[in-house]
Amino acid sequence: MVSASKAARMAKRADDKKAKKGTEAEAEGEQPATTTEKMKEVEKLTSQMDKHGLSDRVTTGVLSSLPASRDVKITSASLVFHGKVLVTDSTLELNFGRRYGLLGENGCGKSTILKSIAQREYPIPEHVDIYLLNEGAPPSDLGALDWVVREAENQLADMERRAEEILEHDGPESPILEDLYDRMDKMDPSTFHTRASLILTGLGFNKVTIQKKTKDMSGGWRMRVALAKALFVKPSLLLLDDPTAHLDLEACVWLEEYLKKWERTLVLVSHSMDFLNGVCTTMLDMRMQKLLYYGGNYDSYHKTRSEQETNQMKAYTKQQEEITHIKKFIASAGTYANLVRQAKSRQKILDKMEADGFIQPVVPDRVFTFRFADVEKLPPPVLSFDDVSFSYSGEWSDTLYEHLDFGVDMDSRTALVGPNGVGKSTLLKLMTGALSPIGGRVSRHTHLKLGVYSQHSAEQLDLTKSSLEFVRDKFPEKSQDYQYWRQQLGKYGLSGESQTAIMGTLSEGQKSRIVFALLAIESPNMILLDEPTNGLDIPTIDSLADAINAFHGGVVVVSHDFRLLDKIAKDIMVCEHKTVRRWDGSIGLYKKHLRDKMLSAGAV
Repeated sequence: MVSASKAARMAKRADDKKAKKGTEAEAEGEQPATTTEKMKEVEKLTSQMDKHGLSDRVTTGVLSSLPASRDVKITSASLVFHGKVLVTDSTLELNFGRRYGLLGENGCGKSTILKSIAQREYPIPEHVDIYLLNEGAPPSDLGALDWVVREAENQLADMERRAEEILEHDGPESPILEDLYDRMDKMDPSTFHTRASLILTGLGFNKVTIQKKTKDMSGGWRMRVALAKALFVKPSLLLLDDPTAHLDLEACVWLEEYLKKWERTLVLVSHSMDFLNGVCTTMLDMRMQKLLYYGGNYDSYHKTRSEQETNQMKAYTKQQEEITHIKKFIASAGTYANLVRQAKSRQKILDKMEADGFIQPVVPDRVFTFRFADVEKLPPPVLSFDDVSFSYSGEWSDTLYEHLDFGVDMDSRTALVGPNGVGKSTLLKLMTGALSPIGGRVSRHTHLKLGVYSQHSAEQLDLTKSSLEFVRDKFPEKSQDYQYWRQQLGKYGLSGESQTAIMGTLSEGQKSRIVFALLAIESPNMILLDEPTNGLDIPTIDSLADAINAFHGGVVVVSHDFRLLDKIAKDIMVCEHKTVRRWDGSIGLYKKHLRDKMLSAGAV
């Protein structure tokens, strides 16, 4: 029910809106509306296409929740992509106020199902507005703050239009109006700039970058702007596909604290166990072509699933023993009348077991282990910075780093941490020689062979080829035998169809595995990793940590994944204030330090 006062305010808003529309129509004619309609049609067609021009999703499902409910329940849900069954005969249930962590191995279809939900390929009621974060803000002449505020104004206008339509068609008794009107009241346009500034600041923008035009930003920063919009407009159903991929540790901590208080429905794909533990109230596991639900965060999911699988295996073993015993008795019954009667009775027990469905053994997750090749041990110093200063302009007036002195050797496991923009990736480029200092010297051992994995490494892949063709063509001197390359890719969890599929159809995590395979084949004796966990599932990240720990060469890593750093980092180096200093403590203490600093500053 909508109160009389609210209904009166709605009617006034409707009248004001109509007057405004009339004025705009006189001033601008019908062209803007026509252009908007065309743009919406283009956006609709574009959104149906995947990143590489591929669109082959087939979904089925029946809406079982009430059409006016904020909860969404789709039964008999299925999803097929490029002929591969990802989900069959499952229930997609998204209850209002829950924060879901969507789990599943690379290639199982997490991003695909998010796109299907966002495009309403499942019968989701129109009053449930959906926002999927899977691309950055478009390049424009607007600064980050102005773009977010404009999007919020557009959202408010759209909500007012929807309220008018509902009021006109269903009257003030419509249960949908209550939530819609509450959201409109809470938006409060007078605070748009202040609230948008707080969110953008939390995501790493400062007084200068917040005004920077989106067309002058990198893809990663435009993704942050789009994330700020998503958090600001508060859709009924927010879908976040790996939102931390472009964030530094500080912004990850801020986002975790912000999403802990999210009051609407959230579906989150993240490969950071730490982040899932902090944010989620329910885990949704895409496994064996089913959608399986577990209450609690990731740790609770892991404990519950382990207990369930232990009990299932006990029940399976017991039933198998019982079946074996019954079959032996039936086989030994012979022709004695009393034994034949007992054998028939026990056969009925077997028949009933079969009719009810035999207990199945647990199908374990596909866990693979890979190793980087053994390398020549180089004596120190292997890589050293001696009084190094750097500036992109070459001018001392705007240096990024000044007078750096530190080294990396074959036994180093160094993590570079610090806010975005301080130059962590720049430091890696100074190590490789891709950039040169304006003062001091970077010294490298004559036999040093560096291997580099960066966020953009997948761009080196020819997406029109299969991974099998690509690696064979890239290293023709090693082998032309497809079976040899099948084994090499198999070490990195890429097998079967994923080896012969065109790489453009693979998930980001699967592409990352190919890049790791290339890195290992090149046999470097020092590895520089810039955000290596992006797109990888949790078991793969564990495998990567094991491979790093077993590697005999040096490792320098930049990552926003606290758990990976906790498993591998011996030295934590904080990059800020134009220098690099050692953090005396664990990565867990560094995270606590960041959280305490935010809470004391009231930044969340």
